[in-house]
Amino acid sequence: MIRKAYAVWNGDLREGSGRIGSESGAFDLKYSFRTRFEDAPGTNPEELIGAAHAACFSMALSAELTKDGFSPKRIETTAEVTIEKTGEGFSITRIRLATFAEVPGISDRDFVRIAEDSKVNCPVSKALAAVSIALEAKLI
Repeated sequence: MIRKAYAVWNGDLREGSGRIGSESGAFDLKYSFRTRFEDAPGTNPEELIGAAHAACFSMALSAELTKDGFSPKRIETTAEVTIEKTGEGFSITRIRLATFAEVPGISDRDFVRIAEDSKVNCPVSKALAAVSIALEAKLI
């Protein structure tokens, strides 16, 4: 499977702006220097990476729980993506996943073990292996 997204940028870095979208048409969003490094309305690459990581992890966790005989009712995951100045440029330095799940019949210990395994094995985590990824996993 191949999935496609696009980005168009117009102008210089500080005053320019662009659009990010997907081939499926599921989203078409504006982005700019101010949406990335300030609080202007719009999106930014780190927010999209976070959304992709949270979604992928949630699906991987659901799959692993099901494989181990549990039936998850709800999994909610957030991803905090940190971008920092490093040397002459910027780098994504860490991602913090926080997941809260309703899974009948599972112990906290088993849930955390399966969640940690899912963090390591979800495709987006694998793609982001150069970044420190922390996980908080709790049952609700």
